[in-house]
Amino acid sequence: MRFRGWAIVGWAAVAVGGMVLVILGAAGTGEEGVRLVIRATARSSVLLFTTAFVASALARTWPNALTRWMLANRRYLGVSFAVSHLAHLLAILALGGWSFRRMAAAAGPAATILGGVAYVFVAAMVATSFDASAAWLGPRRWRLLHTGGLYYLWVVFFVSFAPRVTESTLYWPFVLGLLVALVLRWRYGVRPPRALAAAA
Repeated sequence: MRFRGWAIVGWAAVAVGGMVLVILGAAGTGEEGVRLVIRATARSSVLLFTTAFVASALARTWPNALTRWMLANRRYLGVSFAVSHLAHLLAILALGGWSFRRMAAAAGPAATILGGVAYVFVAAMVATSFDASAAWLGPRRWRLLHTGGLYYLWVVFFVSFAPRVTESTLYWPFVLGLLVALVLRWRYGVRPPRALAAAA
């Protein structure tokens, strides 16, 4: 597949931006439209996150052109997730009148802390997704940061989506996807074969 590298991030940004514009154009820029954007970007974020989270396990379990592509481009899938989640944060801020204080008050202390730490992880992981910054951090600390961040983000997504499965069937595929990804990663994603690791 020729669609790879930073082009993935660019096209993801275009897709997320286009989605936001379509939603706001259809539903308006008021509270209803912004809430729709928040829900839509949460779903695009969890989809991109799960793809990056399970890439190595899928490449090991079902090696084919698609899973090898996912493994080779998981860095860019991860950065694409960060782009989507930035749009999600901006929509939440817009709902709170662009005030962090009002946003935190509406979310409550638990959600604010959980989400705040998640965004710190996202920022740190994106900052160390470049060769120079990864080399500066060192392999061991890079692995700790990215592995810990991935599992923390998995927990955040799961506790955010799982309670909503009783509200709408739209949440079931995302929750099931997260659970399957976790099982595959635990079973197959710890230490990929050398050939697959070389493709990363």
